[in-house]
Amino acid sequence: MLRVAMNDSAAGLLGVPGGPALSAPSGGLAPGLRERVAQGLVRRGEVLGWAASTDGAERAPAPFHDLTGWECDRSSVHLEDFVPVEVVTVDHAPVIGDDGQRLLLLHGVALALEVVRLARALHPRGPVRCVVTANETSATFRFHQIRPGESWNAADLDGYAGDKVIVVDRGPFAALQEHPDVPGAAYDS
Repeated sequence: MLRVAMNDSAAGLLGVPGGPALSAPSGGLAPGLRERVAQGLVRRGEVLGWAASTDGAERAPAPFHDLTGWECDRSSVHLEDFVPVEVVTVDHAPVIGDDGQRLLLLHGVALALEVVRLARALHPRGPVRCVVTANETSATFRFHQIRPGESWNAADLDGYAGDKVIVVDRGPFAALQEHPDVPGAAYDS
């Protein structure tokens, strides 16, 4: 099952419902993001990550509180480094307008769908979450396996004042209820 959730700020910017919503970015995924996808994903021990950035996986979660924090740190991508958007400087700080934030969110969701596809091809399979955020200064993409008792984001996405937040989950999620101690247990879809 694929589940997409977003806060009201992201929905408003993307025109959900009744607007362009989650259309693919014009021209497809930015070249640098396509290169990242081409690297693939790997599972090393208990962690999931980009194939090129799982060094130190045997020591995870140090220095983080949990494996989710480790994965989010290692999978983090600043979308504005890959997607050409207009960034102006106001009082020595970068500012990305609504059009730029909209484009960054669309690339983030497109990247999330690619990560979901790659994670689904791994064995063993496991539920995965991608988190895309954008605001006036930056946009970030990150992913992690969904584990009982661990989460990168708060359940109330509207609590992120000033940020547009989109969460893309790939389950099934019943596996977490049926076998809470085994990540991805009974994952069969």
